[in-house]
Amino acid sequence: MIAPSRLALTGATGFIGIALLKYLTGAGWQVRALYRPRSGRIPPCLPGVEWLPGSLNDAAALNTLVAGTDAVIHCAGVVRGAVQSDFDPVNAAGPGNVARAAAKQMLVPRLLLISSLAARMPLLSHYAGSKWRGECELKAVSENLRWTILRPPAVYGPDDRELLPLFRCIAKGYAPLPAGTNRRFSLIHVDDLALAVLRWLEADAGYGQTFELDDGQPGGYSWDAVLTLAGRSLCKAAKVRRIPIPVSILYLVAVTNLTAARLFGYAPMLTPGKLREIMHPDWVCDNRAITLATGWQPSVGLEMGLTRTYGKGFPE
Repeated sequence: MIAPSRLALTGATGFIGIALLKYLTGAGWQVRALYRPRSGRIPPCLPGVEWLPGSLNDAAALNTLVAGTDAVIHCAGVVRGAVQSDFDPVNAAGPGNVARAAAKQMLVPRLLLISSLAARMPLLSHYAGSKWRGECELKAVSENLRWTILRPPAVYGPDDRELLPLFRCIAKGYAPLPAGTNRRFSLIHVDDLALAVLRWLEADAGYGQTFELDDGQPGGYSWDAVLTLAGRSLCKAAKVRRIPIPVSILYLVAVTNLTAARLFGYAPMLTPGKLREIMHPDWVCDNRAITLATGWQPSVGLEMGLTRTYGKGFPE
């Protein structure tokens, strides 16, 4: 087991990064965290956290970020965008840039990339392709780099804004969802993901491997199972009303949203690529490999996770 020391973290201001900061500092790690400087942006003063301004294409900042660290956790990512160039600078080029900075150090730190299960199917969307290319960039950097890749499925928990609208609807007793019932998928609570990162750090194992991980639900979930469990947690309803939306209508909305995003310059969430991700029939994970390598096991099932996250109400 490796005693806590200093590590570098990217993406610390994002949904998953916030949870990582809490768990890492709670375990005694001193964290040097990269953040993108913007006008009026002042990162919070947190015990055990040293904030470093910079970006993923700034070689000097990345060298400072990783210098003298025992481990690097690359968590930064872009989930919204209209075209490939919206995703690639962070998702595709970022892992390689961070890996090159780490590989240049006299004492090379180990490197953990938090990727996405979407990288399993890179042709589905610009996002999925960018995540897969980022993994390839990392692997190509150095034979001496001790790297590990985590591919979580959909992550939920405090500060999540992507699944929040759906859970709000479920709490009101209904759920607008794509028509069709033959899709299965895995989920993971952000606390379990953060604990998996801690376990990887402690175990000092799993190098050169790519792990999928989820909340341990065998065979993943169907939408009907999610509505049953979420209904009990969020609205105590015997049954949540499912409102099936034809895929043709969703596709029309996605195309319209993409066109508007290109015209007005905003980053859309629902695009044809994202819809292809949603409609893919199998996003089920298997924890056996990561458990064998590190000993990590999930502890937060969906019903518990939703109660833990939204038991006191929804954020504004």
